[in-house]
Amino acid sequence: MGIYIAKRLLYMIPTLFGMSLISFVIIQLPPGDFLTSLVSAIADSGQGLDRASIDRLTALYGLDQPFYVQYWNWISGIVFRGDFGWSFDWGQPVSRLLWDRMGITLLVSGLSLILIWLIAIPIGIYSAVRRYSAGDYIFTFIGFIGLAIPTFILALGLMYVSFTYFGLNVGGLFSPEYEGARWSIAKFWDLLAHLWIPVVVVAISSTAALIRVMRANLADELGKPYVTTARAKGLSEFTLIMRYPVRIALNPFVSTIGWVLPALISGVTITAIVLNLPMAGPLLLRALVSQDMYLAGAFILIMSVLTLIGMLISDILLALLDPRIRYQ
Repeated sequence: MGIYIAKRLLYMIPTLFGMSLISFVIIQLPPGDFLTSLVSAIADSGQGLDRASIDRLTALYGLDQPFYVQYWNWISGIVFRGDFGWSFDWGQPVSRLLWDRMGITLLVSGLSLILIWLIAIPIGIYSAVRRYSAGDYIFTFIGFIGLAIPTFILALGLMYVSFTYFGLNVGGLFSPEYEGARWSIAKFWDLLAHLWIPVVVVAISSTAALIRVMRANLADELGKPYVTTARAKGLSEFTLIMRYPVRIALNPFVSTIGWVLPALISGVTITAIVLNLPMAGPLLLRALVSQDMYLAGAFILIMSVLTLIGMLISDILLALLDPRIRYQ
């Protein structure tokens, strides 16, 4: 196992290089650059920039340099100094914007992932064991509703319920009196009061989908000969189900760790805008629209790194969970 992990870590180095190059190419694909967008915005406001000012800004941002020079300056700064570049749009280092947004984004995504598993696994097991029962039909109906309702609509509904019936204004992360205040027990509880809606909203659709996956996989495993053999040996039904078929049916949950976290981070942009949350999605959207290339590239690169780390964790957990998997 140790040799396998070491090899995977070594393989991640060229993979990360390729991902960083692709990320930089992607953010360079749209015609023009940040300065083009800035000049257009100034022109729309009835003002203008002279050629000398445009040339000065071009040289200041390094936009007149060849592609490979811009890429080398960017990637070398990340590798050797932890410097992700300068945000043209915000006028501050990308690393400051990145870590300010990624903290709350990872918190919401992590809590949502835990909630997804806590709900989807037990309900999926129940639905597989009690197929075509009243409970199975009820959970199936609820699951289809969860898949059908857009997340931003659910967010608006929960905001209305919270404000109308509980008097909680859940937009943002903190109430006005706690914005900028020092951390305390009261501020922590205020954070929890605002945090539960984005966590529930993000988790709903994924939970509904994974319930169906767990039900289908476990139902397929329950019909296999090894389950009949284990039952004939006198094992209790609970022990039999949890020891063998559930472990095999959990494989899809574990194998999706590699992409589910980046998907949660990038897939809740509209929800974050509706709830006024300082998450990565709205900032990435603004960076792409304004062609703030270093900020957009940093977010794309971070999500690529999370994908690689998640895939490594998935492979290790699959080997521990499924005895049929062995690493050579």
